[in-house]
Amino acid sequence: MDLFSNMALGMGVAFSTQGLFYCFVGVSLGTLVGVLPGLGPMASIAMLLPLTYHVSPAFALILLAGIYYGAAYGGRITSILLNLAGEASSAVTLIDGYPMARQGRAGVALFITAIASFVGGIFGLILLAAFSQPLAELAIRFSAQEYFSLMLLGLVAAALLASESPFRALTMVVFGLVLGLVGIDLNSGTARFTFGVPALYDGLSLVAIAVGLFGLPEVMATAGSKDRARPAPGRITLKSLAPTRADWKQSLMPIVRGSAIGSFFGALPGTGGVTASFMSYAVEKRVAKDPSRFGRGAIEGVASPEAANNSAVQTSFIPTLSLGIPGDPVMALMLGVMMVHNILPGPNFIAGQPELFWSLVMSFLIGNIMLVILNVPMIGLWVRILLIPYRVLFPVIIALVCIGVYSVANQVVDLYVLIAFGLLGYILKLLRFQVAPLLLGLVLGPMLEENIRRAMVIAGGDFSSFFTRPLSAAFLACIAAIVLWTAISRLRGRHRALATPAEGAG
Repeated sequence: MDLFSNMALGMGVAFSTQGLFYCFVGVSLGTLVGVLPGLGPMASIAMLLPLTYHVSPAFALILLAGIYYGAAYGGRITSILLNLAGEASSAVTLIDGYPMARQGRAGVALFITAIASFVGGIFGLILLAAFSQPLAELAIRFSAQEYFSLMLLGLVAAALLASESPFRALTMVVFGLVLGLVGIDLNSGTARFTFGVPALYDGLSLVAIAVGLFGLPEVMATAGSKDRARPAPGRITLKSLAPTRADWKQSLMPIVRGSAIGSFFGALPGTGGVTASFMSYAVEKRVAKDPSRFGRGAIEGVASPEAANNSAVQTSFIPTLSLGIPGDPVMALMLGVMMVHNILPGPNFIAGQPELFWSLVMSFLIGNIMLVILNVPMIGLWVRILLIPYRVLFPVIIALVCIGVYSVANQVVDLYVLIAFGLLGYILKLLRFQVAPLLLGLVLGPMLEENIRRAMVIAGGDFSSFFTRPLSAAFLACIAAIVLWTAISRLRGRHRALATPAEGAG
């Protein structure tokens, strides 16, 4: 089937009444999630996972994907108006967005970021449609050795490149891999780490763990403090949204560069929107004729990161759908949802289930258009939601979470898992451990084990097969380069830290 036939196939599902409904619900919830500080797409997708088990896989993916890229849109509203990052990738936007708001140009900043988000999303969508199939055709030639090495590369990259503390991130990855061992060994049929509980024979509930790690700690952290004073933003009129010709001229190339940077980092396992946003901001500051403008309301400083963030969201689906390797922690969660629905992303996914893949792709187009409509004229509505007291929001959230987790498998054990990992997530948050690598390890752990066992059977127990196969050796070389680069960077940083006091004393 050619591209246009595939697009028509996807439109049949995405443009159906149900498809439009779930896409609208997803992007609306995602925008709300992005507006509310502290939640973010990870916690929200985890909380809403139970809803997806009562709808068809295509609509479930459309709903969750809408939440993901909707949150990327919504996070800019609080960043610009209130100097609060709704989620991590929006933290870059507030550097110049909030100064623009204080200069009376909040409307212009909101409009430009909406357009930049739309352009970045469409740019990433085009790359997703163009390169997923060729990448999947290449991956068909992969053996167990290549899959194992590629998954290991994704885990190492996520731990070392996207974390301020590589050792802590690696610790979380290993913990996740250990949790993935719980259940029945597929080779021997032996129960592992189940402690005689039959409900654990199928492994720990991904939904309960995800909600526990990402949802409950945010609720507990915020509910434990008083409602902080949140200033009411000023009135944003449609007239104030209109950029000048100079604004368009200063924003055009940053949007293009941000879209390209975001697409690149989104397609790389272990990086995602946060890395893309910071990199695009750094590039704009480097190429600017007057870098001193940045941090004081430079419009390039909001246009490029927003384009990068949204293009990264779209292209992060490329390795997830075509290789079965999650590009970031949110994609790991999406991968878990697909597996629960008996969908196995990988080289055969696009060719074997074209309707599912192309309906998801076409829903991105619809969702991005919906988000422009939601984010420009309805900014005032989203802002007013910020004034709802947390003490009203959180009891409702907790009640819905518990009902949702229990309804997945109707097992009380899942509620114990939810509570246990909620407390663990809160403790890890206090200790400044990132829990996203843990989830990556949990999702990829069983697949890593399966592929290394299969590789050893094929090679007759010869470990050298991982190094003699060119692609596998290339992936392992990338891992070694990442580890070496991280170690050198840490040593240089420590050396500079030690040298600075000595220079000051001299």
